Amino acid sequence: MTDIKAVVRVEHPDIVLTATVTHAPGSKVRSVSEAGTDPTSGKFFYHIESSDFQQFEDGLRNDSTIGKFERVIETRDDEAIYSFEYTDKAKILSPVISDVNGVILDMANDGSAWILTTWMPERTALARLWDYAQANDIDIDLLRVNEYASLGNTDAGLTDSQREALLVALERGYFEEPRNATLGDVAADLEISQPAAGGLLRRGIKRLIISSLRDDGEPPD
Repeated sequence: MTDIKAVVRVEHPDIVLTATVTHAPGSKVRSVSEAGTDPTSGKFFYHIESSDFQQFEDGLRNDSTIGKFERVIETRDDEAIYSFEYTDKAKILSPVISDVNGVILDMANDGSAWILTTWMPERTALARLWDYAQANDIDIDLLRVNEYASLGNTDAGLTDSQREALLVALERGYFEEPRNATLGDVAADLEISQPAAGGLLRRGIKRLIISSLRDDGEPPD
């Protein structure tokens, strides 16, 4: 089986957090993939970079896709971790990707749309994402796609421990939203501590991104 890394651009006003970043265009948003949350809590964690958190939070209060939110940790003056609860109006792509055993490696907003870098176990998995987008009137464009040997058979710069951690997390449903497993569950399966498991996942995802970008044949933007 040949897995892929696909970069897609998706646009719709009801994609979660779109209104917020439109209100605070200087803000950068990325999901916290290693957050060890209760999969039934309905809370989703994001790392936010912003020069004006008041403006960012004003955007959240007027964002119909966001219910409750909390600034959990302020790591620096311009960086913080937030938890969000989505409303029923929010259009969320990550569950669609999780349903085909895919993973969102990176996400960024370019003003009105989101650029998602995803890993999927096979090219046909993209069809599910396209079906969801068309059914929900989401504009979607494929910017780039690269094929690789299966994650289980390629190193991509991964150590054996990183590869095992990623595969265990994928099989347990750690990357799904809402999660079917916590970081503690993954750590227990690996028989290591939660910080160690989180470090393996974080470094493994970073290596996958670096390997994918270097194989693109062009420098990243």
